[in-house]
Amino acid sequence: MNQRAFHITRADLGLFTDLYELTMAQTYFEQGMFSPATFDLFFRSYPPNRGYLVCAGLEDVLDFLEGVSFGDGSREYLRETGMFTGDFLDFLGDLQFSGNVRALPEGRIFFANEPVLEVTAPMIEAQLVETLIINRLNFQSLQATKAARCVSAAQGRAVSDFGARRAPGIDSALTMARSGFISGFQSTSNVMAARRYSIPPAGTMAHSMITAFPTEVEAFRAYATAFPQRTILLLDTYDTIEGAHNAVQVGREMEARGQRLAGVRLDSGDYLDLSLQVRRILDKAGLNYVRIVASGGIDEYEIERLVAGGAPIDIFGVGTKVTTSADAPYCDMSYKLTCYDGRPVMKLSPEKVSPPGAKQIYRLRDSEGQFERDVITLLEENLPGGEALLETVMEGGRKTDRCPSLAVMRERFEQDFGGLDVHFKKLHNPPHYPVAFSPALTRLAGQVQGQILENLDSSGN
Repeated sequence: MNQRAFHITRADLGLFTDLYELTMAQTYFEQGMFSPATFDLFFRSYPPNRGYLVCAGLEDVLDFLEGVSFGDGSREYLRETGMFTGDFLDFLGDLQFSGNVRALPEGRIFFANEPVLEVTAPMIEAQLVETLIINRLNFQSLQATKAARCVSAAQGRAVSDFGARRAPGIDSALTMARSGFISGFQSTSNVMAARRYSIPPAGTMAHSMITAFPTEVEAFRAYATAFPQRTILLLDTYDTIEGAHNAVQVGREMEARGQRLAGVRLDSGDYLDLSLQVRRILDKAGLNYVRIVASGGIDEYEIERLVAGGAPIDIFGVGTKVTTSADAPYCDMSYKLTCYDGRPVMKLSPEKVSPPGAKQIYRLRDSEGQFERDVITLLEENLPGGEALLETVMEGGRKTDRCPSLAVMRERFEQDFGGLDVHFKKLHNPPHYPVAFSPALTRLAGQVQGQILENLDSSGN
């Protein structure tokens, strides 16, 4: 098998960047601009119908930063483009990331305009890593947020990742399983992800297995014989209600052998009506312990509808719409320079202002422990009663600690989600959580803006 389809070698990691990062880097190189630079990473706005975001993808970022380099082949390719000088390419050959990173831990909830990650490193290093940092954090955070919405809508019912086959590539299928588990999913159908991330694997059968046998009941019996401890039967290959009766027959045969039918799965049709009918059939046969699984085109909006309608569904298998974050597959995550060589800087473009300086986020809670508001401050500030959210995760180009387990990230999410008011969890048009700049940050932004405008006026004269 060609492993190049699934893996980027360390020697090629540096090339995972946009061309303008390299052209800017050569300009910095030629101008001798090697002083420390600080960049903030943040979402400018919320995706549609979102009132919060869940951080995911940081472990990938740190692994990348520890391994980024430009190997011989990468530099030879850049030389062949004819765009870059030999001195600059030699510089890239020795380049390793040597900077510091402060970030929001994975699993924590954050909000628009809050710096989820801050990089401080020599200018060229900090600039060149922009593309991959955004790539790893942007979509995984969207996946984790979509998963959290499904878990919230399910109101205690289990949710499982079934999305691998229609994910846009192997990578997104793996990150969905990981991000989903952080946000409360119980399992994944993706066996590679299950092994890699120690997530419980889950799965039933496909329609092809039913049609491969002369009759549906024979297919059910064969599967029950092969997997008596985890038999979940797919009902809708021919007729869902008839399938339910066949499942009852096989379930009773299993009881006679001292076994139990674990569940049945609905994969099409009116899930509300069918689940009610199937539940009655199972209960009438004394199989009240058999769980009902629903899958096929399900997302948080459908889960909310089914739960509100009283559908007796125990497990929701979510796939395509969640893996792709279908209603919000992208968002404007930005990586902006906030300080260079000790000088705070900012962008003034309309609706794209980026406040200057290294920062911290403080979260304040009410007397019952619920989120009250967040305040973005300058790094050197201390906000009494507030919880500082950004943690140092890398110093001198090396992780400060081993990355925590997914179980720890999941616990973080559960604690944060429990502290978020239900109004911000609404699936439709939630209010915006209050996030403010501290007075000191506001003053600095005003000073920097004033200096920029003064310089513009001077240059205009």
